[in-house]
Amino acid sequence: MAKQTSEIVKQSLDVLMEDKSFLPELTGESRAKAFASLVAILSTPNQVHKSFLRISLENGHVVRIPSFRVQHNNALGPYKGGIRFHETVQEDEVINLAALMTLKNALHDVPFGGGKGGVIVNPREQSIKELHLICKKYVQYFSDSLGPDKDIPAPDVGTSEREMDWMMAEYKSIRPGQAYFGSFTGKSIENGGSLGRREATGKGVYFSLRYMLHQFLNDHKSLLTSTNNRFAKTVLAFENKPLQIAIQGFGNVGSVAALEAYHCSYLQNKVVSVSDRNVMLYNSEGLDIPTLVKYTMAHNGDLPINEAELNEHGIKATIHSNYEILSLNVDVLILAALEDQIHSENVNDVKAQIIVEGANAPVTAEADEIINQQGKIIIPDILANAGGVIVSYFEWLQGRETQFHTEDEIIHMLYNKMKTTMEMILPRFFGDPFPLRQNCYIHSVMRLSTVLFKQGKLY
Repeated sequence: MAKQTSEIVKQSLDVLMEDKSFLPELTGESRAKAFASLVAILSTPNQVHKSFLRISLENGHVVRIPSFRVQHNNALGPYKGGIRFHETVQEDEVINLAALMTLKNALHDVPFGGGKGGVIVNPREQSIKELHLICKKYVQYFSDSLGPDKDIPAPDVGTSEREMDWMMAEYKSIRPGQAYFGSFTGKSIENGGSLGRREATGKGVYFSLRYMLHQFLNDHKSLLTSTNNRFAKTVLAFENKPLQIAIQGFGNVGSVAALEAYHCSYLQNKVVSVSDRNVMLYNSEGLDIPTLVKYTMAHNGDLPINEAELNEHGIKATIHSNYEILSLNVDVLILAALEDQIHSENVNDVKAQIIVEGANAPVTAEADEIINQQGKIIIPDILANAGGVIVSYFEWLQGRETQFHTEDEIIHMLYNKMKTTMEMILPRFFGDPFPLRQNCYIHSVMRLSTVLFKQGKLY
């Protein structure tokens, strides 16, 4: 489990141990032993499944591809988490992401535990036939660990509804006659998926920013103005101020968040920069996000990389190196690419006052501490990017009931779920010295600890 996650879990447990109103049944030596048990339980996964998928490539070669399925904790319900196809996947990374899923579901009161999968492969370098075989083999190798009431995968980096459709079909063939709709989420609509699922994470990421700077600021201005909390001062500085937003990553999460910002009527904001694995585009007057989205849909997800491509599609922007987006002089930076993007070596170059984690763990522990000391706000992954798992839960329920909601109903339900969480967390955050990430972890750990205690798992 990554240092940042495990350390914040331990810090949260230290805070709760000193709060005698929490689990008052535990006192003295028994309290110390119980909290030591909680540290051990929450900082380690229940299971780590690892296998080497045997894949016959179209060129006739046979390769063995490392793959993982980590099941962190299921105290609150079946394991739940995406499957990542990427050449940088590592076992420790998958373990950390599974732990984050446990905490995320606990924070948002979603009745799932935490899981995560990974395959060390670059999907851009595989044919469709090879990817299909990888998906089938993944389900075959891990079939004993998966199921709608056991462990429910979903898309992640490098996977989409296509891969989930393939995997569900393989699960169905392996277990004929058994319920299969809820075995995977993030599927296509035709295969029992939910309307709004693909856009859910990006919409949730932008909603977390919009809610804080619009609705919460307006509804709780007296709280924000009456406290010496340094983070409250940061939010108040943006009242009625036009915002410049930069978005790192222009995939499913980043592009949807960009569209939400482009069409938003609640905040005066414009997206001045976006980046992907190849390039950064910048326009101080605001980018034409709808045109960029159309372009990427027609070009394998990639942004324009030269003046000719920009001119051909009427896109006004200057071209820069993609890493420059982190140091732009903007108000808000949305991180929607991969983990560990802001670290000790570049954190002091970051000028944005609000950072939104659309990706999982894009800020290292060292950088996180420095940013918090500067009074900048990080809306953490555990809070901001939960839209995907929340709508996955709705999809899981719809599959069990075989009754499906409209997209507007799903997005309304998503926003209500996230709003409920933020209404609980933000007043506490702006009233105490802990950063927002720590506040979220304390609540998650509190809920998990209570359930584990009630289930008799601490003895």
